[in-house]
Amino acid sequence: MGPSERDQASTSQPSPTQQEQEDERRKLRRLQIMMNMVLSVISQDPELTVEEAAELAANAKRAALVMFPDKELAYDLLYKPRLQRVIAERFRVQ
Repeated sequence: MGPSERDQASTSQPSPTQQEQEDERRKLRRLQIMMNMVLSVISQDPELTVEEAAELAANAKRAALVMFPDKELAYDLLYKPRLQRVIAERFRVQ
Protein backbone atom coordinates (compact mmCIF):
# COMPACT_ATOMS: atom_id res chain seq x y z
CA MET A 1 0.00 0.00 0.00
CA GLY A 2 1.52 3.31 -1.10
CA PRO A 3 1.37 6.61 0.83
CA SER A 4 -1.63 7.94 -1.09
CA GLU A 5 -3.51 4.66 -0.62
CA ARG A 6 -2.83 4.79 3.12
CA ASP A 7 -4.15 8.38 3.29
CA GLN A 8 -7.34 7.37 1.51
CA ALA A 9 -7.79 4.31 3.70
CA SER A 10 -7.24 6.28 6.93
CA THR A 11 -9.88 8.88 6.15
CA SER A 12 -13.41 7.60 6.09
CA GLN A 13 -14.98 10.77 4.70
CA PRO A 14 -14.08 12.29 1.35
CA SER A 15 -12.49 15.72 1.48
CA PRO A 16 -14.96 18.54 0.93
CA THR A 17 -15.13 20.02 -2.52
CA GLN A 18 -14.43 23.68 -3.11
CA GLN A 19 -18.18 24.29 -3.47
CA GLU A 20 -18.87 22.61 -0.13
CA GLN A 21 -16.17 24.69 1.53
CA GLU A 22 -17.62 27.87 0.04
CA ASP A 23 -21.12 26.89 1.24
CA GLU A 24 -19.76 26.26 4.72
CA ARG A 25 -18.03 29.66 4.78
CA ARG A 26 -21.21 31.33 3.57
CA LYS A 27 -23.31 29.67 6.29
CA LEU A 28 -20.75 30.59 8.93
CA ARG A 29 -20.72 34.21 7.80
CA ARG A 30 -24.54 34.27 7.85
CA LEU A 31 -24.49 32.91 11.40
CA GLN A 32 -21.98 35.55 12.50
CA ILE A 33 -24.07 38.35 11.01
CA MET A 34 -27.25 36.99 12.59
CA MET A 35 -25.64 36.71 16.02
CA ASN A 36 -24.18 40.22 15.77
CA MET A 37 -27.62 41.56 14.90
CA VAL A 38 -29.28 39.72 17.80
CA LEU A 39 -26.63 40.95 20.23
CA SER A 40 -27.02 44.48 18.89
CA VAL A 41 -30.80 44.46 19.24
CA ILE A 42 -30.63 43.08 22.77
CA SER A 43 -28.11 45.69 23.85
CA GLN A 44 -29.61 48.70 22.06
CA ASP A 45 -33.40 48.42 21.70
CA PRO A 46 -34.80 50.63 24.47
CA GLU A 47 -38.25 49.03 24.37
CA LEU A 48 -37.10 45.41 24.48
CA THR A 49 -38.21 43.45 27.54
CA VAL A 50 -36.17 40.74 29.22
CA GLU A 51 -38.69 38.15 28.00
CA GLU A 52 -38.31 39.36 24.41
CA ALA A 53 -34.53 39.26 24.75
CA ALA A 54 -34.69 35.67 26.00
CA GLU A 55 -36.98 34.79 23.09
CA LEU A 56 -34.54 36.39 20.63
CA ALA A 57 -31.71 34.34 22.13
CA ALA A 58 -33.75 31.12 21.92
CA ASN A 59 -34.72 31.81 18.31
CA ALA A 60 -31.10 32.56 17.42
CA LYS A 61 -30.06 29.21 18.87
CA ARG A 62 -32.76 27.39 16.89
CA ALA A 63 -31.68 29.13 13.68
CA ALA A 64 -28.01 28.35 14.35
CA LEU A 65 -28.81 24.67 14.91
CA VAL A 66 -30.77 24.54 11.67
CA MET A 67 -27.70 25.82 9.85
CA PHE A 68 -25.28 23.60 11.83
CA PRO A 69 -27.29 20.68 13.26
CA ASP A 70 -24.50 18.86 15.10
CA LYS A 71 -22.84 21.93 16.60
CA GLU A 72 -24.87 22.59 19.73
CA LEU A 73 -21.80 22.28 21.96
CA ALA A 74 -19.93 24.82 19.83
CA TYR A 75 -22.93 27.17 20.05
CA ASP A 76 -23.09 26.75 23.82
CA LEU A 77 -19.38 27.52 24.12
CA LEU A 78 -19.23 30.46 21.71
CA TYR A 79 -22.55 32.28 21.60
CA LYS A 80 -24.52 31.35 24.71
CA PRO A 81 -22.11 33.13 27.11
CA ARG A 82 -22.16 36.27 24.95
CA LEU A 83 -25.95 36.33 24.89
CA GLN A 84 -26.18 35.71 28.64
CA ARG A 85 -23.64 38.46 29.35
CA VAL A 86 -25.42 41.03 27.15
CA ILE A 87 -28.81 40.19 28.67
CA ALA A 88 -27.38 40.36 32.19
CA GLU A 89 -25.69 43.71 31.53
CA ARG A 90 -28.70 45.21 29.80
CA PHE A 91 -31.32 44.12 32.30
CA ARG A 92 -29.10 44.01 35.42
CA VAL A 93 -29.94 40.33 35.87
CA GLN A 94 -27.76 38.14 38.09
